[in-house]
Amino acid sequence: MQVEEARGAARPMRADAKRNLAQILTAARDVITERGPDAPLDEIARRAGVGSGTLYRRFPDRDSLLRAVALDALTATLAAARAAGEQERDPFDALARYLREALDLRVSAILPSLLGVVDLANDPELSPPRSEAADAIKRLIAAAHDAGSLPKDVAFIDIVTFLVRVSRPLPGPQPPEWKHELARRHLELFIRGLRADAPSGS
Repeated sequence: MQVEEARGAARPMRADAKRNLAQILTAARDVITERGPDAPLDEIARRAGVGSGTLYRRFPDRDSLLRAVALDALTATLAAARAAGEQERDPFDALARYLREALDLRVSAILPSLLGVVDLANDPELSPPRSEAADAIKRLIAAAHDAGSLPKDVAFIDIVTFLVRVSRPLPGPQPPEWKHELARRHLELFIRGLRADAPSGS
């Protein structure tokens, strides 16, 4: 199931249908990150600004919606990693750009929420973009290693684990916007400390 294909024969989507789909996937990503994969589908529809019927016509069951959210997240992180590598001249800047975009996309928040519900490793539609995204991120890290701007002992697992930690929503009544700005601040501190030539102390 491609995210932008209708069930059955694939036909070009109308502009309003594309807009509704994008709104549903964004709302689903946010609601599932906040409340888990069992979050009410009606709440996702409400957050997306569409009727429940619109959501159920596009995704007749929870599994199809969760798989679409996972595919959308993997596609987005792959595109972000590739664009950073292609458009930034400095390898460290490319890695930093990817980290910032991944945080804003909340990729590292939604995918862990789907573990155990969606088989990211073995699903024939999800596994290829998952592997391609990991490879693209590893290339960014390797390029920064080769340029001497990222310490050699900083590994792929370090980068993705930090992204997961900083992306997960904090508990408490503070507004989501405040929490996201705090996550951005923590990410900038992390990026600053990653540089091989960063000061070692105050």
